[in-house]
Amino acid sequence: MSKKYSKLKITAYSDEKFTKKVNEGEFETLLNPESYIFKYKVEINNTQAAGTSANAVKFTRIPPVDFDLDFFFDRTGAIMIEGKNNKDEGKGIIDDVEKLKKVVLAYNGDEHKPNYLKIAWGTLLFNGILTEMDITFKLFKPDGTPLRAVAKAKFKGFIEDELRVAKENSQSPDLTHVREVKDGDKLPLMTFRIYGDSKYYLEVARVNGITNFRKLVAGQQIFFPPIEELS
Repeated sequence: MSKKYSKLKITAYSDEKFTKKVNEGEFETLLNPESYIFKYKVEINNTQAAGTSANAVKFTRIPPVDFDLDFFFDRTGAIMIEGKNNKDEGKGIIDDVEKLKKVVLAYNGDEHKPNYLKIAWGTLLFNGILTEMDITFKLFKPDGTPLRAVAKAKFKGFIEDELRVAKENSQSPDLTHVREVKDGDKLPLMTFRIYGDSKYYLEVARVNGITNFRKLVAGQQIFFPPIEELS
């Protein structure tokens, strides 16, 4: 018994939580990719501190991952998929390319933004949005109808804000933080948790316009700027 041929599939969603599928927002590749690329980066700050002779390398953040993927289109009839000859159907690959564009490039009118995309194939599962796509047409019928093409697409990984905060769990004093006051919270203790030293609590109170730091209100949002801005 032969194994089922698994195709790379893209599903479009209108919301950042990936719960609302876009109508006709699915695309399956005719030909699976030969490879795909994940690009990871770590952003650092090389700003030289006053009075020093060398740059202090400081971690800033890990930005969303970049994902590169090529899509191959062929209607020459030279390729067999699931026992069927992938023949030209009159319009060559135009319909195939337009279907891909509709899913990954279409502007979502309700949300006023491009679709959020889920890309799945085998062990691959990627959530993101399209940032760039180049389509090269390579082979044509005598009347100019394209029969073969490659679409090179670049995607930016997406993590909703709440999940990003939970995933990074960043407590660095060199970054900006916003914390919500809970019952029993005291400003000196909250300041200690962020900066590792409670001595900045008066500066934090000043930045936030807090006149009575001993009486914080549950649910209140407090802004903790980078430590160098307080020093």
